[in-house]
Amino acid sequence: MASIHDVARRAGVSTATVSRTLSRPDLVSPATRRTVLRVIKDLGYAPNSAAKHLRTRRSGNLLVTVPDISNPFFSLILQGIEDEAQRKGYAVLLGDTQHDPKREARYASMLMRKEADGLIFLGHRLPKPAAQLVRSMAPRYAPIVNGCEFSPRLGVPSVHIDNAAAAAEAMDHLYRLGHRRIGIVTGPLVSPLSRDRLTGATARARAERAEHDLLVAQGNFSIEAGAAAAGRLLERRDPPTAVFCFNDEMAMGMIEAARRRGVRVPRDLSVIGFDDIRFAGHMDPPLTTIAQPMREIGEGTVRMLVDILAGRTIAPLSVTLPHTLVVRSSTARLRA
Repeated sequence: MASIHDVARRAGVSTATVSRTLSRPDLVSPATRRTVLRVIKDLGYAPNSAAKHLRTRRSGNLLVTVPDISNPFFSLILQGIEDEAQRKGYAVLLGDTQHDPKREARYASMLMRKEADGLIFLGHRLPKPAAQLVRSMAPRYAPIVNGCEFSPRLGVPSVHIDNAAAAAEAMDHLYRLGHRRIGIVTGPLVSPLSRDRLTGATARARAERAEHDLLVAQGNFSIEAGAAAAGRLLERRDPPTAVFCFNDEMAMGMIEAARRRGVRVPRDLSVIGFDDIRFAGHMDPPLTTIAQPMREIGEGTVRMLVDILAGRTIAPLSVTLPHTLVVRSSTARLRA
């Protein structure tokens, strides 16, 4: 295999010029750059990335942890992260933590061992090793970014939507259709985004003077949780005429469980979800939902992390991206 010295001799330049051609081509004259690149191609030279990483103390890797890789919500976020990381010259290391704090801590420890240059975590919990790094680097930002959720107390930048405003818009859609007795299926309330969505939903109900008509059931973002919540809500003496589920998977479980009980959607029950995962528009009926810009969230976390690694000032602490209400056939006007 050709070495950098072989390239330098053949091109008639120094090894430093070869290195600059690859890392900072703007500092090399066009003619020299063309010569060096032609020799690199002829000799099949490949830079020694391990040696480069030893010199720069960078691994070239970004670590991404996801709480549940089987959740389709995360797929487009991960695609956005991967695409933007590739554009920025980074590889992605992916960890599925399965909501396990010990797994989260083990992955975060890779950052301390310099096996990754930065961490993007898509859950709500900042692992202990990462929290220690955040405190040790304050007031500078540690190379850690959160995606989807935002909690100012964590002290890390985040890319997300306004979950409270999005939930209020979902409720507003149901109220405009004439519904008043509305069921809500939350995610785990330990999660900031679940709490924010519940805050937005209840605030909109309060504005409608309908907070006493809210029927709240807690779920865990799974299809099974939506089906279980349907049992608790639809078997009441005063069942809701509409249900707002805090993600699309629980809405799918709600619709299927309603169908088994002979409750027709949307004729007897309107259902609205959250996220607009790829299956939402292909359900029977197609699901009304709040669409999140999932790919853009992923891309934004990488740009923010790369800025931190480059020493650029990060402002603001969080980036809020727009959401969209997507109206489909699972919601309809309340029948008289």
